Amino acid sequence: MDARIKEAVRYLGYGGHAVDEQTLALIEDSFRELDRAAKRRIIYRIFDVIQGEAGEIAIGNMNIVSRDLKKNLRDCKEALLIGATLGIGVDRMMKRYSLTDMAKAVVLQAAAAALLEEYLDTCQKKLQKELEAEGKYLRPRFSPGYGDFDIRNQEMILRMLHADKSIGLTMTDSFMLTPAKSVTAVMGISRKKENCSIQGCETCRKKDCIYRRNT
Repeated sequence: MDARIKEAVRYLGYGGHAVDEQTLALIEDSFRELDRAAKRRIIYRIFDVIQGEAGEIAIGNMNIVSRDLKKNLRDCKEALLIGATLGIGVDRMMKRYSLTDMAKAVVLQAAAAALLEEYLDTCQKKLQKELEAEGKYLRPRFSPGYGDFDIRNQEMILRMLHADKSIGLTMTDSFMLTPAKSVTAVMGISRKKENCSIQGCETCRKKDCIYRRNT
């Protein structure tokens, strides 16, 4: 079972339980369809970070109050703001299946989430290699909605990235991203190397890490 299928299985909530052949076939078929429909796009920019008191942080001209994000950005003087999407075609496909085949629609949701994570991981590896040449290191992605990092910060991230014009990424009045299979995130940049898993805290066994977010 390859990594993307394992991730889709995790999103489906199987845990350590065995996955039946019919579900595996649905997952594999979903990835084939998603690969055809997805228009992967990403935008990112680097901003200075100023650490304030308590949970106060300034990233560029964005002022944030979040103890969890501040912990994640410890020792960071810069941060990457990221917006990424699989595109509107994936949304249309999922909506179509939600009207005709609910079982397939559920599997597609999980597979699309796994595909987006795979795309972000690939981009992150490329960015890390570029930054390491400058003696800089990336922290794991930290998105609005994690811990006490208010989801309303999504709006300013999109503005600072000009994400609507650059990759067609916008949001609703309730701060949900459009297209739905999209993400915004902050990634700290530090001169101090930490052995952080690219997949984030979910896959890391170091439970006492000072940068760890609650998972």
